[in-house]
Amino acid sequence: MDSRKTLSSTAEGVLGSPVHNLIATLIYVAIIFILSTCGYVAAGWSVADAIYMVALTIFSVGFSEVNPVNTEYLRILTIGTMVLGCTGMIVLTGALVQVFTLFQVREMLGINRVQTQIDRLERHVIICGFGRIGLQLARELELAKRGFVIIERGGEKIAEAQALGYLCLAGDATEESALMAAGIERARVLATVLPDDAANVFITLSARSLNEKLEIIARGEVPTTERKLFHAGANKVVLPTHIGAERIAEMILYPSTDQFVEASAHMKEMKRGLHEFGLQLEAVTVATDGAITGERVGDAERRGNGGFFIVQIDRANGQTILHPGEDVRIEAGDSVVLVVRGSRVAAGSIFTAPAGPIKVGRTSF
Repeated sequence: MDSRKTLSSTAEGVLGSPVHNLIATLIYVAIIFILSTCGYVAAGWSVADAIYMVALTIFSVGFSEVNPVNTEYLRILTIGTMVLGCTGMIVLTGALVQVFTLFQVREMLGINRVQTQIDRLERHVIICGFGRIGLQLARELELAKRGFVIIERGGEKIAEAQALGYLCLAGDATEESALMAAGIERARVLATVLPDDAANVFITLSARSLNEKLEIIARGEVPTTERKLFHAGANKVVLPTHIGAERIAEMILYPSTDQFVEASAHMKEMKRGLHEFGLQLEAVTVATDGAITGERVGDAERRGNGGFFIVQIDRANGQTILHPGEDVRIEAGDSVVLVVRGSRVAAGSIFTAPAGPIKVGRTSF
């Protein structure tokens, strides 16, 4: 963006504002046209004849006069129209060329600037698509000071990305030429986040063929696309709809987690550390008539088939039991802190289910 501004400033300093010059010249030609027309009308010509005569004169067409120019007044008026009108048309032509040339140079330098910046990137991220997910991803990468380039074909989206200062390449990510222009051979990660599953599969295939070491993260709209994306070469697949539904279910099953974790910086750090190993830290309040109310810790963990283990129990009376043994009873109102492995929804269902037989996976209890 800075180079474009510099170009505009330089051009305006040398030539004046091309657009301003064009507008001023148009106004000048319009005034000459109107005054000359009025002059011929004042000499007794009809409005149509006067307009026709002025147009012939200022455009230097050279057709014969529609009416005789046989008086001194008409000769002076015609000469003035020739001199001033033809001069105005010459200046107008120059202003038009100036505007067209400047915009073409701007576009050319803008494209070259983008490509030059892309060519300097190493181990960067390529984002295919600048929709809602692409926008949020770009913001997060910008905050993390991570180099990235966006491939987008929609004009409005391209303008939006450029307005935000993002490096955006106009093109179709399903074409190998666009991926090559984005520096895929030097990139570390490619994220294809288009709302079109077929396009994401095709982009994944193309990207994998161009760079075998590239980490590819692909978006899928329907669960059946997940297998296809993995088969096409994706390292990871994200299903936004599935994640959103799972997150809502977790908020229902673990309403105490956010309050428990946000209350302690140590817990936040622990949660982040566990996440790196594929584990989750959750907190759940035991219902009065829940399925495990009154059960021992060991029995509850066995119900989960290794899906979780209990690391802390906060009693309703304020007592805290760290690393509770297998024989400790789980009481109604307890806030139980879990380390969950695998499905958090399945683990939470054990604590929120009513008393009676429940089913976890293929096993009934």
